[in-house]
Amino acid sequence: MTHDFRQTETGTELLARLEGRRSLKSLEPRIFAGEGFPVQGDVIEFHGAEGTGKTETLYHLVSRCILPTAAGGLEVEVLFIDTDSHFDMLRLVSILEQRLPQSSEETVRQCLRRLFLVHCSSTVQLLLTLHYLENMLCTRPALCLLLVDSISAFYWIDRNSGGESLAQQEASLRKCTELLEKLISDYHLVLFASTQAIVQGYAPEASRTAEAGTPWRQRPSADASYSKPYLCRSWQRMVTHRMVFSKTDTLKDDKQVFSIVSSHTKSKITSRCSFLITDGGAQFL
Repeated sequence: MTHDFRQTETGTELLARLEGRRSLKSLEPRIFAGEGFPVQGDVIEFHGAEGTGKTETLYHLVSRCILPTAAGGLEVEVLFIDTDSHFDMLRLVSILEQRLPQSSEETVRQCLRRLFLVHCSSTVQLLLTLHYLENMLCTRPALCLLLVDSISAFYWIDRNSGGESLAQQEASLRKCTELLEKLISDYHLVLFASTQAIVQGYAPEASRTAEAGTPWRQRPSADASYSKPYLCRSWQRMVTHRMVFSKTDTLKDDKQVFSIVSSHTKSKITSRCSFLITDGGAQFL
């Protein structure tokens, strides 16, 4: 926010910025390590290969937020920034219809009024979007959750346009990170952002052989070798929880079982949970 805007900030806007955000403590405790829930200012990274359930889990979180309290929701507003052009409104509506006790076109519309959807097609466009968010956040104290799917969408484009200089390659994303950090801190938001697994690490043959006899709930994920962070350091420093998504080798009720390994970046506490994808969204086991 500029100095001029700070000078004209009203008491209502100040209240919205500092005290108007609701806690998301009950959002989805099963996926969190450590304290078991997100607190205001947290940055949660969903990391995994394509098809491992990241976006479906984001839909689950969105529906939990925008559903009315009578239907088990939090009844708060959400801003979803879609950079992959993968957002499926029909899928979200289907999940809402399954979760509403008395689903109708009007009740679904009421839920969707709490969702703000923005599409970005480049890092520069994402940067401009974040610049304009501040006015919106000032006047909407019910907006508690920010989601970006995905923050790594333009990684290769930025690398190619930045030439041989790593600083230039990461410049736009670094600016986005700085803006996100400021918005989250100033307006007490929680941020979820997905990243695509594209950098493969090395897994020794001995460790791969040892996994064969391990029960699937304790077994390292099939995509663990792709869990190496690769975005700029400013982003990595900002992340408070990192959740690595993968497919398991298990089916339950003829449905694929997915795994999430969650780690708290400060305390280093880790936990694991599993889920299925059903017509009504993510179902945790």
